[in-house]
Amino acid sequence: MQTQKSVGQVDMARRVIVVVDLQNDYFPGGKLPLWNVDTASGNAARVIARAREEGTPVVHIRHEFPGPDAPFFVANTDGARIHASVLPLADERVILKHYPNSFRDTDLREVLDGHGPQEVFILGAMTHMCIDATARAAADFGYNVLVLHDACATLDVTFGEHVVAAPQVQAAFLGALANGYARLQSADDFLAAKTLDRAETP
Repeated sequence: MQTQKSVGQVDMARRVIVVVDLQNDYFPGGKLPLWNVDTASGNAARVIARAREEGTPVVHIRHEFPGPDAPFFVANTDGARIHASVLPLADERVILKHYPNSFRDTDLREVLDGHGPQEVFILGAMTHMCIDATARAAADFGYNVLVLHDACATLDVTFGEHVVAAPQVQAAFLGALANGYARLQSADDFLAAKTLDRAETP
């Protein structure tokens, strides 16, 4: 008979980690380096390592813009490759997308449903674009969505004469997601959660 989970225990088998667009062009030396991207990718790497230890599926999303005039993430260039800090393992799924929403014209939904998750953890870049679009779409499809906020990165945005600094962009978009679309969690809180002891389950 399965024993009841104690407070703070989680069943990692009911989760899927979705790593969005942590690609070379977003890092120093790339075409569009992001604010705080090294910290975000470091936190992402810690989360991914823990997920692998526990057997939690990790799905990687990689963006390419079609055509040679793409502003960044040009097909078949180093900038479009996944960054070394979060490289997929050979048996981890990599999904190619062409739009901010990782579900649009991809099989991400089928891949997630194949794992039967109760929770989808989303991390990566950019917070105000692909993270926002993917998290909202996931919630609309009925998944329980958690965004690992300090494993996400963004940049300054402009509106007319106004320049909104990246930390404020990060706060505004994460705050909006937390208002009905996703729960927010830090990488440290993710790592601190105790895994359900599988020996308790017959």
